[in-house]
Order: sequence, then structure tokens, then C-alpha cells
Amino acid sequence: MTKPNDTIRVLIPLKVRKKNGRPKILPPANYLPSEDQTQDPHVLRAIGRAWGWRRRMDAGEFATIQELAEAVGLAERHVSRQLRLAYLAPEVLKRLTCGRAASAVSLYDLCFLAGEAWGEQVERAF
Repeated sequence: MTKPNDTIRVLIPLKVRKKNGRPKILPPANYLPSEDQTQDPHVLRAIGRAWGWRRRMDAGEFATIQELAEAVGLAERHVSRQLRLAYLAPEVLKRLTCGRAASAVSLYDLCFLAGEAWGEQVERAF
């Protein structure tokens, strides 16, 4: 048990800066992320969005990509391209989301990679 006069003080050297109008916590300058933190949040967000759109289209909420694009307020071309992420190979999705493997290609390239055979996707993505 601790006594009322016992105090533990923990100091964590962090800086708070605004980025895109939102506060962002910056780590110390000598901080190196561990290997388990290699996920790109933009890729994860795009994959999640693509799967959500795919589910909505499969449920019959939208008949065409154009209707979906109008509903979410984005360009049809953008929605069409990002929707392809829902059709990536299961191994690629697993490594991007659960395995924490960093992709060797950009998000833009991942969108076009979905049209290839699953075996080729794994080779080209990593």
C-alpha cells in the first residue's frame, strides 16, 4: 500500500503539434518504431472503407458505383479504384492488416494490383 505522501511522477517527453487542424502527439527525436508498428494507417483505412462499400453493394443498398459515389460524396473514379482493395488476395490482406508487414508498393498501386492473380499479388505487394 502507498501512503498519502508517496508520489510517483512519470515524465514522458512528447510534443503536441497541430497537423491538418488536429492535435498530433510527436514522439521524441530518437524514437525508432518497432517492427510491429509498420502498418500504414492510410492503407488500413482504405481497405476498411472498401470492404464497407463492398458489403453495402452486396446488400443491394446501391446498384452501381455511381450511386455509391454520390452517397458517400466522392468521385466515381476514386470510389471505383478504392473498391478494388476489397478484392485483394486473402494473404495480402492478412499480411497488411494482421501480420503488420509493410507493403513495397503504394496505396495507389495496391488498387491496381487487385486485378491480378492472387499468387502474383503476394509477390508484387511484398
